[in-house]
Amino acid sequence: MTYFNEFLDGELRSDVFNDPEKIKEAADIIQKLHLIAQELPFDRFADVKAKIASKYHDLERQLIQEFTAAQRRGEIGRMREVAAVLLHFKGYAHCVDVYIKQCQEGAYMRNDVFEDTAALCQRVNKQVAEVFSSPETVMAKLIQNIFENKLQAHVKEKLDGTRHSDAEQYLKNLYDLYTRTTALAAKLTEFNLGSDKHTFLSKLIKSIFSYYLESYIDMEREYLRNRGAMILQRYYDSKITRNVRLALAGSAPTFPLGPSIDTHGETFLSPELVVNLLQETRHAFERCHRLSDPSDLPKNAYSIFLLLVEHLCVDHIDYALEIGLSAIPSSDAKNANLYFLDVVQQANSIFHLFDKQFNDQLMPLIRSLIPKAGRVLTQEKEVIEQMEVKLDTGIDRTLNCMVGQMKHILATEQKKTDFRPEDENNVMIQYTTACSKVCAYVSRQVEHVRKSMDGKNVDTVLMELGVRFHRLIHEHLQQFSYSSMGGMLAICDVAEYRRCAKNFRVPLVLQLFDTLHALCNLLVVAPDNLKQVCSAAAPVQENCPWSCFKGRLSTIRL
Repeated sequence: MTYFNEFLDGELRSDVFNDPEKIKEAADIIQKLHLIAQELPFDRFADVKAKIASKYHDLERQLIQEFTAAQRRGEIGRMREVAAVLLHFKGYAHCVDVYIKQCQEGAYMRNDVFEDTAALCQRVNKQVAEVFSSPETVMAKLIQNIFENKLQAHVKEKLDGTRHSDAEQYLKNLYDLYTRTTALAAKLTEFNLGSDKHTFLSKLIKSIFSYYLESYIDMEREYLRNRGAMILQRYYDSKITRNVRLALAGSAPTFPLGPSIDTHGETFLSPELVVNLLQETRHAFERCHRLSDPSDLPKNAYSIFLLLVEHLCVDHIDYALEIGLSAIPSSDAKNANLYFLDVVQQANSIFHLFDKQFNDQLMPLIRSLIPKAGRVLTQEKEVIEQMEVKLDTGIDRTLNCMVGQMKHILATEQKKTDFRPEDENNVMIQYTTACSKVCAYVSRQVEHVRKSMDGKNVDTVLMELGVRFHRLIHEHLQQFSYSSMGGMLAICDVAEYRRCAKNFRVPLVLQLFDTLHALCNLLVVAPDNLKQVCSAAAPVQENCPWSCFKGRLSTIRL
């Protein structure tokens, strides 16, 4: 009441209000007087209430100044003492604000706001625990201040500058900034920030990035669509030649396909283009995983996958297959160059890469949603099956061309006198020229098939080629009449064909030529002994082993 009377009289005589050394005692008194004054009626005590309030704010200001000076001097004890006094004042929050502002001075000298923030919080954490009675509240407020000011300004500067001018750089920056921000938040969880620090930090991150994340997937898709179209355009522009004219409509190229075109050995499949498309998609999947809301992740990842299918499978592989099919010559073409197997080889390699990315990067993102995963698996299966149909067609037509070339060799090189020589006592050759050239041609094609395919596809195609090869030779030999020496020469030719068939490494093909060789042995059997030899020989199968191949080629598997 004595102190109250001094305010009532308007003259502060007590030393406690006039001695700077007694500011702590004065603060304790004025804080209590301020609480008492709040209860007094305004009409009778307006003047004294105003004087007490004025002194209250004056002491509060002096205490904050004292705290600031102690902080600059690094006097932890004095800071703790003043903070304890200010704790009961309304300006305590301002004291914390001053501390937060001052501790950041000089903390951001490097060009890395994330590293600087981590170092600052690590340094300040111990000091906060020594100075303040509720250090977790102060640390949380410090981190909130950094996120809402330093980090938000940094993110805005980096993203707003490229958002409408450079989509690629914008997406890279968004991914990098979000990744580094979440990594920083993970580091900050080691500090005491209250009971639910993970939720607290998540809200701070969301407050910075929500605006950018809302439109992320739309920008991602738009960028991928434009980037894929540019990669395709650049490649096809480089392939425009005198004989091949390409016109691009949007991202999908069109080709003036005629009955048969000459691609000059060009497969129109580019490993570099494929790597670029897959690389862009891989980065997109990484960004999608990081930046998508968990509930939207499967949907967003699937939309990226559809763009990959469009650019890689439809606009590139399928297009190359269409060109390759159109470039396959007719079966009666002479000295035809068969490049479709090169298309098969490259398409197969590309599909291995496509399948690897599908399983390694897409499926982990959508596996949690079984219906979506099932739909994606069905989509991939349909894409592959569509490609396989064209590969089957192209390989079937290529094999027809091979057989046509063999037929051409036989027609031009095989003479009727080969198997009815005029001088049967002067035959010096082991096998005919036609046989030699056919075997050389077949051997080259067998190696071509082996280089172009892998796995069971090699055996599938070689078996089909071997069956057609056998059928051709079987029908060819039936056109001739044979003398005794000519029959021996035919047996020698078939023996050479059989040696050639061994290169196929397909049991069925070798079996067919073994049977044909056994049949040719009948050419040198005397007519009187023919019935006896036939009955003693192994029975020839009624159902020809290659009858199942009279239809189209068995499916090639990618």
